[in-house]
Amino acid sequence: MESSAVVSYAEGAAKALLGKIGLLLSEEYKLLRGVRGEVVLLRDDVAIMNSLLRMLAEADDGSVNHFVREWMKQVRKLAYDGEDNIDLFTRRICCIRPVHGALDHARQWWEMLHARHRLGCDIKDLRARALAISERRAMYGVGSHELRSSAYFVRRAPLTSRHIGLRAANSPNVGIESQVKTLSSRLDPVKNNPDSELKVFSIVGYGGLGKTTLALEVCRRLEDKFNCQAIVSVSQAFDASTDMGELLKRILQQVVKMKRENSTQETEAVGNLGQMDETTLTNKLSEHLKDKKYLILIDDVWTIQAWNAIQSRLPENNLNSRIIVTTRIEGVANACSPPVGKTKYIHKIKPLEIKDSEKLFVDRVFGCNATCPEELKPIMERILEKCGGLPLAIVSIASLLAGYTSPGSIQMWERFCNSMGFQMENNPTLEGMRQIITLSYNHLPQHLKTCMMYLSIFPEDYVIKKKRILYRWVAEGLVVEKRGLASVEVAEAYFDELMGMNMIDATNMRYDGAIRACRVHDIMLEVVVSKALEENFVTLVGGQCGGTSVDRFRRLSIQGDKHTIEGMDVKHVRSLSTFRPSGHSGILNRLAEITLLRVLDLEGCKDVQNHHMTHICQLFLLTFLSLRDTDVSEMPSEIGRLQHLQTLSLHGTSLKDLPESVTNLVKLEHLYFTNKHDFNTLWRLPRGLSKMKALRLARKVNLEDDEQVAKEIGNLAQLQDIEFVLHSDNQQVLDGLADSLSKTYSLRTLKVADHHPHSKKMNFLLKLTSPPPLLRSLRIQGRMDRFPDWIKSLKHLVTIKLVLCQLPNLMRIDIESQACCDKILVMSLELRVTPNPCYMPKQLMFIPRATPKIEMLVLRVNPSSLPNLGLEHLTSLKVVELMGFKSTNALHDTVRQLGEENNRRQKQGINQFK
Repeated sequence: MESSAVVSYAEGAAKALLGKIGLLLSEEYKLLRGVRGEVVLLRDDVAIMNSLLRMLAEADDGSVNHFVREWMKQVRKLAYDGEDNIDLFTRRICCIRPVHGALDHARQWWEMLHARHRLGCDIKDLRARALAISERRAMYGVGSHELRSSAYFVRRAPLTSRHIGLRAANSPNVGIESQVKTLSSRLDPVKNNPDSELKVFSIVGYGGLGKTTLALEVCRRLEDKFNCQAIVSVSQAFDASTDMGELLKRILQQVVKMKRENSTQETEAVGNLGQMDETTLTNKLSEHLKDKKYLILIDDVWTIQAWNAIQSRLPENNLNSRIIVTTRIEGVANACSPPVGKTKYIHKIKPLEIKDSEKLFVDRVFGCNATCPEELKPIMERILEKCGGLPLAIVSIASLLAGYTSPGSIQMWERFCNSMGFQMENNPTLEGMRQIITLSYNHLPQHLKTCMMYLSIFPEDYVIKKKRILYRWVAEGLVVEKRGLASVEVAEAYFDELMGMNMIDATNMRYDGAIRACRVHDIMLEVVVSKALEENFVTLVGGQCGGTSVDRFRRLSIQGDKHTIEGMDVKHVRSLSTFRPSGHSGILNRLAEITLLRVLDLEGCKDVQNHHMTHICQLFLLTFLSLRDTDVSEMPSEIGRLQHLQTLSLHGTSLKDLPESVTNLVKLEHLYFTNKHDFNTLWRLPRGLSKMKALRLARKVNLEDDEQVAKEIGNLAQLQDIEFVLHSDNQQVLDGLADSLSKTYSLRTLKVADHHPHSKKMNFLLKLTSPPPLLRSLRIQGRMDRFPDWIKSLKHLVTIKLVLCQLPNLMRIDIESQACCDKILVMSLELRVTPNPCYMPKQLMFIPRATPKIEMLVLRVNPSSLPNLGLEHLTSLKVVELMGFKSTNALHDTVRQLGEENNRRQKQGINQFK
């Protein structure tokens, strides 16, 4: 009896347990089945959260109280966590590797179920958090109506002609005297009077450079050359529909006064301006200025629309009148002052030289003609380096430190130099400077703000290669795709906008004006870093920031050798960048934890070892990988698993080749490959290349004896830039390559080299049936029987080496020592170059109008011969670059010829060259 009772109890317990398990499995099934749908809903939630975050970014600071900021911080954190879960879904669910065997299949199935379960729970928690945050918003009455859009301006007192005297009395014009003289001479209606038309001169530069000071001083110098002057400020607040009347009143109040016999007299009554409408004011201004030579300064113009509205109200009286416009935006300057022929009326204001910066600083801190104490000089130099020649920053900081001039003030100066960003945010003395500098950032549209904030990842004074930042913007998803444009082309448009708004400075430019690298001004960088840290956009470790207390890191920038990541939770990091050669072993050994990584930029990191590549190849979501200038020497075949990779930079590594699995990188757009030990070590193009449909750029590649590979190049429809070396004598391979190049309609840059001294493989180019129509740059290194006839059809070509013919857009010529064996090389509408070249011609002759746009000429001078230069018809030539041995007379005689040509050009008023 007792035994049967136990059995019955056991059976009942078993039935109950099975029931619970069944219920649990039922709930688990519902959870797992609903994960994909929950991800879709979560994606919608994240989109709404990001909209709220954008509203905060565009809101006026005064409308965002402390509670709203804290609430939005919670929303931002929730949005970040939501993005993490969406990426985890992509990685855990979609990244399924092929397996063999029942046991492996079962293990994979179990891991997938476990991942779905964990993800489903996380998403439920996130949606519950989202509901709680939404309820909290309603509970405390936070509404979107409170987030008023910012007008993005700092109101300034209206400028008038009285400011000329004030500026003359208070500002010594340190460092701008040469610019004042140049501009005054150009605006002088007596010295420059080719015609009597109204001229508009623009002064452009970023905030704080002294555009207004320069313009006011020019107006003061020219006061006696004009019948009347007016000075008005516009600023971001200007709205033509409401503010034009007030601007016209301010102009009228100033121009009705004229100088007569050293006294100011009213020549006519202004009338009751308050009762005049805009039309009446415009007519009155035109009537008064119709017979007067006037000079008007319009300060701080922000938009082309504002300028067009103002310009339409200013009369043209054909009396050599002048208008000066100051602006921070180059696009506005171009609209205000379009070139007339080759004459430009735009002056880009320059930062102060270091000597002028020091004088301005010392005068403000210690008094005129004083000197800085020796113990403070090193810190002063560091401060001035951060100021970067910005007069506003120098004067503001000097005013703050003027109370600390004793020898014992060194600690205060040190503290300030090390915490300039904090001081800008919290010190009232620097409030005006901060507002003016921040004004440029606030004026940016939201997409450019994000791109600008992204530059906070890079350290102070860091030179950023343009392509590096473009590819990183794309990889981070900061670029909005536009129909008809590739993402990198949109990113380049963003870059150009930031350059045009003077938010970044060009540091390296090509001969044709294209920008190769840039940097952010130190003061602007302080503003950008402040914004990025406030929004948890980036985490800076090492360097001047010294660390952070943020609990979750999204973009990690390691800027110093001495740093620690102990205790850091790195699993949420999306972007990892290092900027020092050593000290990064700790973070590199934890790469396996950073599964959500999208951008891994290890350029110049000497701590990267081959074993780290195993973890790197497991980062499924990686879109940007740079191992440039590292010591990596082996690339695992697992690199082909990085299905999302768009940029792979392997320039200057120790790699000898890449595995064939690289062809599985179907989204790869940019591939750089060079070996730092052997320049001739190149990436051998593998079979299966045609799978890389997205490939746009391939630098330093090797085409060997494989006809199939040569044909596959023609299937790369997006290819825009390729540089390869021919190592095959097989005519079928060369014919296949010619056929492929005839199909690459998107190609912009083609560089082909044959390093064999006696080969004529380059003759394959003669067989191109249809050359790439958009080709802009062509370099041919090798021997040919003749130059292809199709070159003259390349209407977009701007750079070519060794080939000279009818090219209307040609801007650069490189003439090397083996360019021609004729005694005379004639640059005319027809090419005259004989085969088997061996030395530089003895005389160069350029036919008039044959090459009208050449701006740069590179001559490699042969020690045994002296070329007679015939450059008189190259009127656009700006740069002549000579290469040769310093000890040879030929080089010195060529320099003498160039000097004589420059003197001739100076006398005739022709553009001189350097």
